[in-house]
Amino acid sequence: MDYEKVMEAASFIREQISDLPDIGVILGSGLGGLVKTMQDTTVIPYAEIPHFPKDTIAGQAGNFVFGKIGGRMTAVMQGRFHFYQGYSMQQVVFPVFVMKMLGVQRLIITNACGAVNQTFAVGDLMVIRDYINLSGQNPLIGANDERFGVRFPDMSEAYSRGWIAQAEKIADGLNIGYREGVYMFFPGPCYETAAEIRAFRTLGADATGMSTVPETIAANYLGMKVLGIACVTNMATGIATEKHTHEEVLRIAEQSGSVLCRWLKAILKG
Repeated sequence: MDYEKVMEAASFIREQISDLPDIGVILGSGLGGLVKTMQDTTVIPYAEIPHFPKDTIAGQAGNFVFGKIGGRMTAVMQGRFHFYQGYSMQQVVFPVFVMKMLGVQRLIITNACGAVNQTFAVGDLMVIRDYINLSGQNPLIGANDERFGVRFPDMSEAYSRGWIAQAEKIADGLNIGYREGVYMFFPGPCYETAAEIRAFRTLGADATGMSTVPETIAANYLGMKVLGIACVTNMATGIATEKHTHEEVLRIAEQSGSVLCRWLKAILKG
């Protein structure tokens, strides 16, 4: 990762905001409702930030939003970048590096995913316990800059166990149902085949999607604590009886988004 480019982007943002955030949130497809609950917001389009990728996908606004949730200054990515769009892995995780340079110490990552676990249902929220990355890709490949992190970062607790326990306690108090599981990263952009889903299940995956793992790796490398929550928007190929469409993914994500936003607000206040 280019240290100077990261610092240039962070400096540009720093000039636009009054307070620096200590917590960040990445919102997945159809899950942008959290921004409406923020106070004293500053919206910075990705297109204005030096060295940021410029395009997101349908259902994602493409803004960095800074503001307060429960009195806490928060950096919210309203849309993310994906490897399948043709970006390098370093471009996909560039915003995570920028958040770190702005002072973010904890990162919540959300996504829309397909259920591999047949006991799950469309609309479920899944706390991510761990990930599987068989894509052959990693955002840390290449020269390492020690100003960011060590060459061989530990991933034994990719998602903070303490933060998971706190989030689940909050959900129980709010009477919000949730699942737990392992998320498998599939690069996309096509949906998985039935044979691939059977293989994923054998390997221990509960859900699969096209994001989250690159950002999780980068955040751990940078010393951030990470919480991952996935929204099940479809049953995976071979389980579902209908064909997959992005429009249906967005529709289900928006339906579950209000519950997830209520949960996230409470977590951010905690």
